[in-house]
Amino acid sequence: MQTDERERFLADLHVGVLGVTDARGARAPLVVPVWYRYESGGEIVVQTGRESIKAQLLRAAERFSLCVQDENPPYRYVSVEGPITAVIDPLDPADHAALANRYLPAEEARAYLEATAYQLADDVVFRMRPQRWRTANFAAFAADFAVPDRAD
Repeated sequence: MQTDERERFLADLHVGVLGVTDARGARAPLVVPVWYRYESGGEIVVQTGRESIKAQLLRAAERFSLCVQDENPPYRYVSVEGPITAVIDPLDPADHAALANRYLPAEEARAYLEATAYQLADDVVFRMRPQRWRTANFAAFAADFAVPDRAD
């Protein structure tokens, strides 16, 4: 993908899969789905519980990866990796609301925010500046295998 295409794709609505090194022994990296925010040219924003395993590993690693994909043909994905640039603690209620409103319809977002208001005391935000990008857009590849329309 070209730079503008990959940035737009990452900014689109997807559930991300966050990966972070797990240095607690002979373990594979922690890989978990997350809600995230991104604006072209900016930073990835994710939130999690202050004392969660994810937060502990993010603090220790000081960097993470995020992969997003389109599961509909033609398949596409963007994977980014980079350093954590900031940990915002305590969580700003506006960040909590921004994520809810990004992923949920307005009415559901309001109900979700009411039901999770207690999280404002326990959650923190991690910001990451994408340093390395890996992308694929299989549209051209899929076109090579397209079955032509047949008029009988």
